[in-house]
Amino acid sequence: MNKSHALTLILFVVVTVAGGSLIGYASTPGPWYQELQKPPLNPPNWIFGPVWTTLYVFIGIAGARVFIRERGTWLPKVWLLQLVLNFAWSPVFFSLHRPDLSLAILLAMLVAILAFIALAWNRDRPSALLFLPYAAWVSFAGYLNAAIWWLNPL
Repeated sequence: MNKSHALTLILFVVVTVAGGSLIGYASTPGPWYQELQKPPLNPPNWIFGPVWTTLYVFIGIAGARVFIRERGTWLPKVWLLQLVLNFAWSPVFFSLHRPDLSLAILLAMLVAILAFIALAWNRDRPSALLFLPYAAWVSFAGYLNAAIWWLNPL
């Protein structure tokens, strides 16, 4: 890996992790969230930080890889789309208290993640593989989001 690629990798990981952390910090679960009825498989709150940090590192690495290797193709655009949707979810859910709208965002994000995996599978397999745990976690988050919406009518 040359210096330019190493800097790109570091930049993507730092921006992705920092962006996710800032948005998470700005839209923390508050009293509204604490009062909601949660589904049976709702994990403890402490698990979300480490899981998302790990996923953001994977997302950043995949983003750097496709930016370096696949610039000019759909891959970087789909990568950016899923990140924009990802960063939109927390403020809509936690700040606007809109589990209905956040579920729509989450479903669009999952489609973008799956599209990224499909497009990257034959072009950049490591990037596709880095997105598999992300797809699994976002699918689980979809269950949590949908259940919260169902259990707590607006």
